[in-house]
Amino acid sequence: MVQRNGYNHGEVCWTDVQTPDVAAAKSFYAAVFGWRYEDLPTPDGRSYSKAFLDDDVVAVIAPQPPDQEAASAPAQWNVYLAADDARAIAEETPLAGGTVQFGPEEVGDTGTMVFVEPPGGGATGVWLAGTHPGSGRYGEPGAFSWAELVTPQPAAAVGFFQRLFGHDVTEYPQDDGGTYTTLMVDGAEVAGVAPAPSLDEDMEPEEDAGPEEETQSGDELGWQVYFGVSSVSEAVLAAVAAGAEVLVEPEFAEDGGSIATLKDPQGGVFSVLEV
Repeated sequence: MVQRNGYNHGEVCWTDVQTPDVAAAKSFYAAVFGWRYEDLPTPDGRSYSKAFLDDDVVAVIAPQPPDQEAASAPAQWNVYLAADDARAIAEETPLAGGTVQFGPEEVGDTGTMVFVEPPGGGATGVWLAGTHPGSGRYGEPGAFSWAELVTPQPAAAVGFFQRLFGHDVTEYPQDDGGTYTTLMVDGAEVAGVAPAPSLDEDMEPEEDAGPEEETQSGDELGWQVYFGVSSVSEAVLAAVAAGAEVLVEPEFAEDGGSIATLKDPQGGVFSVLEV
């Protein structure tokens, strides 16, 4: 069991999902990860749910903001980096080539939230902890275990995070000529930055390509959140039985184990990683 009661500046500390159907999402993720829940009211009279493994909170399932709900947007998993000073991050963001999307805003006594976007896109939560430090578990079945940003501008994104958080980096050359970069805090890898897959310029799009083909590339961009599981194949079976779509079939990961990528019934994309 890897329990956490705090995170260092620049570590990924938290993930939550905004969904058009909180009740359905609760049922789905309970079937996949065994989460139990505590429901709490939102200021607009709705409710959100804290997800727990035993007594440790590991995620939140929340309703979408009204604008996303009105646009029938799919569910979206968000990733948050811990910060020592959320307002300083917001002030530095434009100087680092990014934009501030939201905040800084205090969320009661739990902490202060900012959403920033690096060059190339990828909404990134920033969290200054108050009473809520982040996920109470890390790197075990049912808990957040990794995150990576898939972006068309990986070098610019890495530079952005280095300026804001002081990350060291490790670069891993890929067979396709690209580079997978990990962001590091105190010598430990805390997140990845991957180049977005590019279409072959010699390939013509199919005239009869349907909506699924047109939107698939959008699923590959932005932050990808990974949850630990004891068996990827069993997790995929449980997810499919609960209504998920498999986007990437189980495959062997370079550092051991296997991974798969899924879309929940409300459209939220997430991956599972054998730990």
